[in-house]
Amino acid sequence: MPATLPPFSSAPALESAFADRLTAMLESHRGLGVYILVLANAAYDAGLWTQLGPALAARHTELADALTAALRQGRKLTEPDDDILVFLKLHAIGFAHLQTLQSRRAGPWEMLFNPIRALRPPRTSGLRFDRLLCPFNPDGFHFNRPFLAKEIFWEGELAGKPARILYNKFPFARLHGLLVPEPLRQLPQYLSPELHGWAWELCAQSDVPGLCLGYNSYGAGASVNHLHFQSFVQASPLPVQDARFAHNGGDIAYPLPCQRFSDPAAAWFQLDQLHQHNIPYNLIYSQNGLHLIPRVPQDSSRLNAQCSGYGWSEMAGVVTLFGRDTFEALNAQAFEIELAGFAL
Repeated sequence: MPATLPPFSSAPALESAFADRLTAMLESHRGLGVYILVLANAAYDAGLWTQLGPALAARHTELADALTAALRQGRKLTEPDDDILVFLKLHAIGFAHLQTLQSRRAGPWEMLFNPIRALRPPRTSGLRFDRLLCPFNPDGFHFNRPFLAKEIFWEGELAGKPARILYNKFPFARLHGLLVPEPLRQLPQYLSPELHGWAWELCAQSDVPGLCLGYNSYGAGASVNHLHFQSFVQASPLPVQDARFAHNGGDIAYPLPCQRFSDPAAAWFQLDQLHQHNIPYNLIYSQNGLHLIPRVPQDSSRLNAQCSGYGWSEMAGVVTLFGRDTFEALNAQAFEIELAGFAL
């Protein structure tokens, strides 16, 4: 069962419930999807890896034996193709060789080495951009699919609205969740003034220090066309929140235009302008306001293959890398040039 206590009532409660629910999921479900989700979340957090590593190793062996036997005997596989492909890649790597998250600083920027996230299917984040508003497709991937019920961390009323938080199957932030307000309305990934205000108040009123909500518009890294934010907790400010940058009152220019808002109405005025001109954008809501970054679409010819997948995290100065050579080689200047390429 999903966690029942309000998710953002306190940091200790959130951390405990997050770990306990992962443990319960692994114990209750034996399929590839849950294994991959728990593995990826544990690999992001050293404490979770220590706690869940032995059970994950045992489950990996069980799943590998079952899958190998099915393939050798020519039986039809019942697991989703995406999960089968991810698991086969994990098995080729070998459980003992799986690596947990590593990080380093390059100037003000944070570099993350997370090879497991490289196995994530692209979904719509790799598609062409035509417009910000695309109709919700009930036959496509969305967060009301019955098979996702087991991946729910919490659901209930949140800041006056029904909401659901699912685990991010391939996390790239601490205590990373997919926050879906009013999921049964089946809203497309197109922000409204109502839900902008809801997200703003949720962060402002939270008792979890460092709580943030990320948002990718369509064409700016959104991978699912079902209205959602990405919840996470920052122990220290994101690079985009650093006081040194001009949008925060400092004297150093950010690599691409960024605006910080302390008033939700003023922020919405600017968001509405972007909607009217069909301009993609990334948002980071926090307890101190909102950072807004308009940018070129993800399929712009100006972007290389790696940059085309950048969303709110990279725009905020935290880049996830999948190859050790790239992780060790990328320097501050090179990353700043990449970010500057997103400027309109």
